[in-house]
Amino acid sequence: MRTELVSLPSTREHPNEDFASVGLPASGPGGAVVVLDGVTPPRDGAGCLHSVPWFTARLGGALTELTVSLPDVPLVDVLSRALARTAAAHATTCDLSHPRTPQTTVVLARWSPETVEYLVLSDSVLLTEAPDGTVTARRDDRLDRIPRSALASHAVVDAELRNKEGGFFTAAADPAVAARAVTGTLPRAEVRALAALTDGAGRWVETFGQGDWTACFRLLRERGARALVDRVRELERADADRVHLGRAKRHDDATVVYAEL
Repeated sequence: MRTELVSLPSTREHPNEDFASVGLPASGPGGAVVVLDGVTPPRDGAGCLHSVPWFTARLGGALTELTVSLPDVPLVDVLSRALARTAAAHATTCDLSHPRTPQTTVVLARWSPETVEYLVLSDSVLLTEAPDGTVTARRDDRLDRIPRSALASHAVVDAELRNKEGGFFTAAADPAVAARAVTGTLPRAEVRALAALTDGAGRWVETFGQGDWTACFRLLRERGARALVDRVRELERADADRVHLGRAKRHDDATVVYAEL
């Protein structure tokens, strides 16, 4: 098995709000990937004393431990337990009911000799490659289905769409949100490699249109995760007139985990 992990902050001055890990159990063959993309809160606060990196580190650490140490527990339950543990760590000091309490997207993948399980919540993506080279994007596309005009105001998003029916869901303080994730189980023989990307790295496909997910996966296999992130940074810098970026931030935290199983 070969794995590669790259995670770069949007700028050197801004802390990285992503989290990524690869876990390999000591008890036998298999492994797990965890990728989180923390949601940057508006400047007027989030009802919490803690930063987004604090939250993603806590949740990511819990997920890394639980995906490996509890191989028979479904990933939905793993996420629910990790969210409950993380919420308990600051429930007495922070307003966890605030719509902008620290939160994150989630990608989990766990493999054994028999199966590959996955869980995706919000707009990060998991790519799986079959032995014949077919690449499939495992995505939670609820955010994509919301008209852009409805996302123009933080207040409207928080009141009507964030973690609400008809909107989209992120991992925050409520363990029940785990049941909203996109999940599945594949035969191990049908997956020879996989990659988890935050949307900052997925810009190569979704923002700049450099190729489809199959081409993106080929780039990862042939040139590596750092090559993909470096190319995204080049494209961001070149888009001075914001033809592709529009109102999006110039740079975003970008994380990729690639694993050949």
